[in-house]
Amino acid sequence: MSRSLYKGPYVEERLLKKIAGKKPTETGVIKTWYRRSQISPEMVGFIFGVYNGRQHVEVLVSEEMVGHRLGEFSPTKKFIRHGGKMQKELELKAKESEMAAAKSAKEAVAAPAPKK
Repeated sequence: MSRSLYKGPYVEERLLKKIAGKKPTETGVIKTWYRRSQISPEMVGFIFGVYNGRQHVEVLVSEEMVGHRLGEFSPTKKFIRHGGKMQKELELKAKESEMAAAKSAKEAVAAPAPKK
Protein backbone atom coordinates (compact mmCIF):
# COMPACT_ATOMS: atom_id res chain seq x y z
CA MET A 1 0.00 0.00 0.00
CA SER A 2 1.38 3.40 -0.93
CA ARG A 3 1.88 6.09 1.67
CA SER A 4 -0.82 8.37 0.27
CA LEU A 5 -3.45 5.68 0.74
CA TYR A 6 -2.29 5.18 4.32
CA LYS A 7 -2.51 8.89 5.09
CA GLY A 8 -5.88 9.40 3.41
CA PRO A 9 -7.10 12.24 1.17
CA TYR A 10 -6.33 15.86 2.04
CA VAL A 11 -9.43 18.02 2.01
CA GLU A 12 -9.20 21.50 3.44
CA GLU A 13 -11.50 21.79 6.46
CA ARG A 14 -12.38 25.42 5.70
CA LEU A 15 -13.79 24.41 2.32
CA LEU A 16 -15.96 21.76 3.92
CA LYS A 17 -17.24 24.37 6.41
CA LYS A 18 -18.19 26.69 3.55
CA ILE A 19 -20.35 24.04 1.87
CA ALA A 20 -21.70 22.36 5.03
CA GLY A 21 -25.50 22.38 5.10
CA LYS A 22 -25.85 24.29 1.84
CA LYS A 23 -27.32 23.29 -1.49
CA PRO A 24 -25.33 23.75 -4.73
CA THR A 25 -28.19 25.68 -6.35
CA GLU A 26 -28.51 28.31 -3.62
CA THR A 27 -24.82 29.14 -3.28
CA GLY A 28 -22.91 31.17 -5.79
CA VAL A 29 -19.23 30.87 -6.59
CA ILE A 30 -17.14 29.81 -3.60
CA LYS A 31 -13.76 31.54 -3.91
CA THR A 32 -10.79 29.51 -2.75
CA TRP A 33 -7.02 29.59 -2.77
CA TYR A 34 -6.70 25.90 -1.72
CA ARG A 35 -5.50 24.39 -4.99
CA ARG A 36 -3.97 21.41 -3.16
CA SER A 37 -7.29 20.31 -1.65
CA GLN A 38 -8.76 17.12 -3.09
CA ILE A 39 -12.32 17.06 -4.34
CA SER A 40 -14.62 15.05 -2.09
CA PRO A 41 -18.08 13.67 -2.94
CA GLU A 42 -19.71 16.41 -0.82
CA MET A 43 -18.40 19.03 -3.25
CA VAL A 44 -20.23 17.67 -6.32
CA GLY A 45 -22.47 20.30 -7.89
CA PHE A 46 -20.82 23.32 -6.29
CA ILE A 47 -19.00 26.00 -8.27
CA PHE A 48 -15.58 26.91 -6.92
CA GLY A 49 -13.53 29.94 -7.94
CA VAL A 50 -10.04 28.43 -7.85
CA TYR A 51 -7.24 31.01 -7.80
CA ASN A 52 -4.58 30.52 -10.49
CA GLY A 53 -2.25 33.33 -9.39
CA ARG A 54 -4.01 36.05 -11.33
CA GLN A 55 -7.75 35.44 -11.19
CA HIS A 56 -10.35 33.01 -9.89
CA VAL A 57 -11.26 30.38 -12.50
CA GLU A 58 -14.77 28.98 -12.08
CA VAL A 59 -14.83 25.18 -11.75
CA LEU A 60 -18.13 23.27 -11.68
CA VAL A 61 -17.41 20.07 -9.76
CA SER A 62 -18.82 16.87 -11.28
CA GLU A 63 -18.63 13.24 -10.17
CA GLU A 64 -15.71 12.45 -12.49
CA MET A 65 -13.57 15.01 -10.62
CA VAL A 66 -13.79 13.29 -7.23
CA GLY A 67 -10.31 12.34 -6.04
CA HIS A 68 -8.54 14.95 -8.16
CA ARG A 69 -7.20 18.24 -6.83
CA LEU A 70 -8.87 21.61 -7.39
CA GLY A 71 -5.70 23.04 -8.93
CA GLU A 72 -5.84 20.55 -11.81
CA PHE A 73 -8.84 22.38 -13.26
CA SER A 74 -7.41 25.89 -12.97
CA PRO A 75 -4.30 26.16 -15.19
CA THR A 76 -1.67 28.63 -14.03
CA LYS A 77 0.08 29.08 -17.38
CA LYS A 78 -1.40 30.17 -20.68
CA PHE A 79 -0.38 28.03 -23.64
CA ILE A 80 0.22 30.19 -26.72
CA ARG A 81 1.28 27.65 -29.37
CA HIS A 82 4.26 25.88 -30.81
CA GLY A 83 5.90 26.71 -34.09
CA GLY A 84 6.84 29.90 -35.78
CA LYS A 85 6.72 30.97 -39.42
CA MET A 86 6.08 27.45 -40.69
CA GLN A 87 3.15 26.98 -38.31
CA LYS A 88 1.61 30.28 -39.42
CA GLU A 89 1.84 29.21 -43.07
CA LEU A 90 0.11 25.91 -42.33
CA GLU A 91 -2.66 27.70 -40.45
CA LEU A 92 -3.08 30.20 -43.30
CA LYS A 93 -3.42 27.40 -45.88
CA ALA A 94 -5.97 25.61 -43.71
CA LYS A 95 -7.96 28.82 -43.30
CA GLU A 96 -7.90 29.53 -47.06
CA SER A 97 -9.13 26.02 -47.89
CA GLU A 98 -11.87 26.38 -45.31
CA MET A 99 -12.95 29.70 -46.83
CA ALA A 100 -12.95 28.22 -50.35
CA ALA A 101 -15.08 25.28 -49.22
CA ALA A 102 -17.57 27.62 -47.53
CA LYS A 103 -17.72 29.85 -50.61
CA SER A 104 -18.39 26.93 -52.96
CA ALA A 105 -21.10 25.58 -50.64
CA LYS A 106 -22.72 29.02 -50.52
CA GLU A 107 -22.69 29.30 -54.33
CA ALA A 108 -24.22 25.84 -54.69
CA VAL A 109 -27.10 26.82 -52.40
CA ALA A 110 -27.59 30.22 -54.06
CA ALA A 111 -27.67 28.82 -57.64
CA PRO A 112 -31.22 28.10 -58.81
CA ALA A 113 -32.05 24.50 -59.65
CA PRO A 114 -32.71 23.81 -63.38
CA LYS A 115 -36.41 23.48 -64.26
CA LYS A 116 -37.75 20.49 -66.17
